[in-house]
Amino acid sequence: MPIHPLPDLWLLSGARNDAALEEALATLPEGSGFVFRHYHLQPAKRRERWEMLRSIVRSKNHLMVLSGDADTGIEWGADGIYGPPEELGKRPCLLRLATAHDAREIHLADRNGADALFLSPVFPTRSHPDGTALGAAMFHDLAARSTIPVIALGGMTVERARELGVRRWAAIDGLS
Repeated sequence: MPIHPLPDLWLLSGARNDAALEEALATLPEGSGFVFRHYHLQPAKRRERWEMLRSIVRSKNHLMVLSGDADTGIEWGADGIYGPPEELGKRPCLLRLATAHDAREIHLADRNGADALFLSPVFPTRSHPDGTALGAAMFHDLAARSTIPVIALGGMTVERARELGVRRWAAIDGLS
């Protein structure tokens, strides 16, 4: 388990914010979290980009979490892994962050021993423009069902986190 406490603020990466990642990581408050997704890259290029960002992440004492399996996370030197609750495995040496969109996935994350979960989409997002957002009331109802920390994701910004009344939140566009 990493020595860091669970960060309140998380940046998620992808093709859309790749060009702004260096600056975004450098300006995040020290000790924030970073989830490296980069699904758009082939494996060798994905690893290369991970390595390029690692020095910035470490210089700011951020947690660096890989969207992927535990074996790859350990091989790459990740602090944790991110993904669907049924795919996180049971590696106690890594922080395990689950994705959740409904009560069933929250229950799976709890039951499978995830350390925290990203509950989404709270608000409409560019990632899923035609998807249905949870909204504030449903987000709070679902979050109350979790026995582990919940991180709000989906259309989040500083203002929306404040309006929602959450301490832990994550963004792609809202932080990059």
